[in-house]
Amino acid sequence: MIKSLVKAVVTGGAGFIGSHIVDSLINEGYDVIVVDNLSSGRKDFLREAMRSGRVRLVLDDLKNPNGRWVQEFKGADIVYHFAANPEVRVSMANPRIHFNENVLVTFNVLEACRVNGVKELVFASSSTVYGDAKKFPTPEDYEPKEPISVYGAAKLASENLIVTYSIAYGVRSLILRFANIVGPRQSHGVIIDFIRKLRSNPTVLEILGDGTQRKSYLHVKDLISGINVALEVLRSGGKPYEVFNLGNEDWVTVKRIAELVVEEMGLKDVEFRYKPATPDGRGWKGDVKFMLLDISKIKAHGWRPSMNSEEALRDAIRAALSN
Repeated sequence: MIKSLVKAVVTGGAGFIGSHIVDSLINEGYDVIVVDNLSSGRKDFLREAMRSGRVRLVLDDLKNPNGRWVQEFKGADIVYHFAANPEVRVSMANPRIHFNENVLVTFNVLEACRVNGVKELVFASSSTVYGDAKKFPTPEDYEPKEPISVYGAAKLASENLIVTYSIAYGVRSLILRFANIVGPRQSHGVIIDFIRKLRSNPTVLEILGDGTQRKSYLHVKDLISGINVALEVLRSGGKPYEVFNLGNEDWVTVKRIAELVVEEMGLKDVEFRYKPATPDGRGWKGDVKFMLLDISKIKAHGWRPSMNSEEALRDAIRAALSN
């Protein structure tokens, strides 16, 4: 085991966002244990961090409550729980996958924190907990929270478990509801989907939905800085847990994202073919059509995004194309 003065565990640390968390923690002086089964993560995302000699990758499945990963929580100062199945469409086609990989896994992580005396937890939740909100921007205290996908329901159920463990067992927790996060190492989502389709056929682009879906996009670099600010709020206050939205101040349509990808790929005369899955033009059943988070709470503590949604998307498209 890594001998450390400051030890962090990152579940899902070989994934898109998790690997950026690992990089940030290394820069802050932590020794890091990454627990990942590589179902969607990649070892090469950790290549630079591993060179520091302060990161160890534990290949294990968090669904197993008796796995050797539980022992890795001993002596940890903080756990970043970012392991999850991120595919909303999968959650609708096979709900049990999301119960097992999101709700059950979160319970197992909380139990590992409890039995090993971990005092801090950071949880990657989602804007999908709000469902089809009727207020934009949508604040943290918006009610009723009515998720329209099993993915969103799993995130909300996980939040409730975390709140209880914070109050009952003293695991001080930071619950973060993310907008759509984009940037280097992204391996799924609308940008990747469009690039793959256009590389296959540069004259026609199939767009899921009617193209009017409008959502907020945050660059992963801004996400990391926002997490750090929110964590300081938790540590400086006396609450057992804190909840923050982390998103952008604007939103972008899916049609505009398609235009950005086409521009960055240097293509012309691409025909857009829309494929709505529902009468109101969603991309798939369970897809939230409009999402814009109210980030005034985190902004009150001095954080704001350095890039707007379109700038974040363009940077992410360039990163994806370079790979």
